[in-house]
Amino acid sequence: MEGIQHKTLNVNGINMHIAELGQGPVILFIHGFPELWYAWRHQMVHVAAHGYRAVAPDLRGYGDTTGAPNGDATKFTTLHVVGDLVALIDAVEPEQGKVHVVGHDWGAMIEWALCLYRPDKVVGLVNMSVAFTPRHPKRKPVETLRAVYGDDYYVIRFQKPGEIEAEFAQMGTKRVIENFLAYRNPGPLYLPKGKGFGDSPATPIILPAWVTEEDVDYYTTKYEQTGFTGPLNYYRALDPNWELTAPWTGAQVKIPVKFIVGELDLTYNAPGAKDYIHKGGFKKDVPLLQEVVVIEGAGHFIQEEKSDEVNKHILDFIKQFSS
Repeated sequence: MEGIQHKTLNVNGINMHIAELGQGPVILFIHGFPELWYAWRHQMVHVAAHGYRAVAPDLRGYGDTTGAPNGDATKFTTLHVVGDLVALIDAVEPEQGKVHVVGHDWGAMIEWALCLYRPDKVVGLVNMSVAFTPRHPKRKPVETLRAVYGDDYYVIRFQKPGEIEAEFAQMGTKRVIENFLAYRNPGPLYLPKGKGFGDSPATPIILPAWVTEEDVDYYTTKYEQTGFTGPLNYYRALDPNWELTAPWTGAQVKIPVKFIVGELDLTYNAPGAKDYIHKGGFKKDVPLLQEVVVIEGAGHFIQEEKSDEVNKHILDFIKQFSS
């Protein structure tokens, strides 16, 4: 991407690769799965052209960021990853000590945690796809998800180290990436053992118009270099997260927030999600929630599929903080 600079910073004991563009107040973009900094390429160019400095890292375990102990999923809790981001914020914005943050998918989950643990580091938050999930003191996440969705649900299939990695290797990294990016079913994602995404390996995957072969090749190259274990560790740390975050049971996110989700996103169509988002639960847990935007006809990878619309929503929100 023209003009985007790349560097590696030592933060919290890992070597974090970041992409950056522009000058001005920092906007920190945090990606999800199976993505990288690259998921924010459209937003970076846009905000840089409007007087902001875009910074997008590869998270712990992803892409060109190195040094994380991929063999130990307990080192991928939100406390670890937020620790990385706090050190990154201090490195890229040492004077102000706080930044605007934008997250999607796992990036959104990490940003909710950042706002809970270190609200002093955040000016305002634009989160996409995954609404805030309050901690339930009596429900461990993995067993709860298994009870609701069964053993073939993708989060459950991701739990056993090495198992899904072997299946992904058999399918081929490129086909795995294509399947994820092309997924538009608003229902739950199931990955039955040995059946992958349920399609024949000989059947071509029809990519959506917003995904180019260049995009697929970039993700494929990086995931072939690193494998999937680091990213999958975020799912494997769900229960350790739950155990470690008991002190934040009942805590509110007290940061100004704009939330954006695609109408067809599987997260938005999960049981109870729409009621929570629209009928007061979300606003109770996030009292400074300013707006919920549901983009009609959009799926999960909303910042790429509807980049122009998302770009406008981000800047409209962030401009209110200009002095």
